[in-house]
Amino acid sequence: MKKVLIVAAATGLMSLAACETAPTTNNTAENVAEALEESADNMEMMADNATNEVAEDALENAADNMEEAADAAGNAVE
Repeated sequence: MKKVLIVAAATGLMSLAACETAPTTNNTAENVAEALEESADNMEMMADNATNEVAEDALENAADNMEEAADAAGNAVE
C-alpha cells in the first residue's frame, strides 16, 4: 500500500514539474490541486486493475481522499 502511495505521489510531482507557470503568477495551490487530481485518477486506474476487492476498495478510498484534498486546495485559490 505504501508503494502505491509513493508511486501516486511521484506521478503527481512529475505532473507538477511538467507544468509551466506564468512568471508573474503564483499558481501553487492550483498546481497542488491538479497534481492531487492526477494522482486520484491514477489511483482509480490502479483500482480498476486490482486483483482483489480489498485492494480495489483501498485504492478507491485513497482516490476519493485525494479528490477531496484537491477540492480543498482548489478552494484555497478562490
